[in-house]
Amino acid sequence: MLFQNPAAHQLPDFPWDLLHPYGEIARAHPDGIIDLSVGTPVDPTPDIIQAALIQRSNAPGYPTTVGLPEFREAARAWFQRRLGVESLSVDHIIPSVGSKEVVAWLPTLLGLSENHIIIIPATAYPTYDVGARLARCEVRTADSPAECEAIRLEAFARGKTIGMVWLNSPSNPTGRVASVNELRAFVAWSREHSILLASDECYIELGWDVQPFSILHPDVAGDSAEGLLAIHSLSKRSNLAGYRVGLVAGDATVVRSILEVRKHAGMIVSTPVQYAAIAAFSDDHHVDEQKARYRNRREVAIAALTQAGFDISHSEAGLYIWASRGEDCWDTVKWLSERGVLVAPGAFYGAAGSQHVRIALTTSDERMNQFPARLLEI
Repeated sequence: MLFQNPAAHQLPDFPWDLLHPYGEIARAHPDGIIDLSVGTPVDPTPDIIQAALIQRSNAPGYPTTVGLPEFREAARAWFQRRLGVESLSVDHIIPSVGSKEVVAWLPTLLGLSENHIIIIPATAYPTYDVGARLARCEVRTADSPAECEAIRLEAFARGKTIGMVWLNSPSNPTGRVASVNELRAFVAWSREHSILLASDECYIELGWDVQPFSILHPDVAGDSAEGLLAIHSLSKRSNLAGYRVGLVAGDATVVRSILEVRKHAGMIVSTPVQYAAIAAFSDDHHVDEQKARYRNRREVAIAALTQAGFDISHSEAGLYIWASRGEDCWDTVKWLSERGVLVAPGAFYGAAGSQHVRIALTTSDERMNQFPARLLEI
């Protein structure tokens, strides 16, 4: 072979490929598959957003990496109106090509390397690990400042430093929401040691049993974004997964440094998509409508799972139900696939998920209403 990609060799197998055989089993069900595995929106993109995209479709010139002033102002106003974040100006915000792009490339954009450790949650979205590997960083898991401190001290003894810490609240896959006190403790620890704290908050407007808080909220961060980044997406709240648009907000110095690298790398959100995002950030009605759809599907799914003997863990926010039958997750995946239902095994998200499955709410009402009967099939 003339070419071997060292970056590809250090990455894990793409987890979703392992689910393919179970998808084939589920698709063979007489009434078809109910696919609850991937959290991709299935409801229409709101008309107000489609109209904004169409109206700005004549865009012959290059967009700027920093984003349209109108985009940044709409995002700033959204932070203030919906999340209670008062400390941001437009200089604290830049657009991104969805949120996964940021998760995967943030360590590289920050210039982290094999001398750095990146801390991620113990049960976590796999791309946190992938992003660290792409930058050749060491990955460790921790769920509290005390665990992070133990890693920091051990790393110091080995001549390494912690480059950044990832938080994810509401969590994918568990739906767990960190309390204000938990978030505040992470902020205090990270600032004490001058370690960047990055919070993936793409499900923040989908709280069910509790109210999620941004890492940038004044009750958490005070009146400053120092040492903090918040990553957001319009994919879930506005059914814009196909548009690929999100944002990074927080410490202005860090945001500027990321921006400089992104300029050279051509990481740019198209002009029509930015105008669509402005419409999305500026309208709350469509978000509340979509949240009501997900709430109804969630109630159907939780009632059915509970009746079928599943235990529900966390799941107080977001688009997923974190459920267990007290057995290996792949056995549960198989059991459900034989009933025409495809879900994600918890093992995709770390060893701590080995007895859970992640069940997405991203299916039509018609398919979700069939879900309870499937669980009763012998």
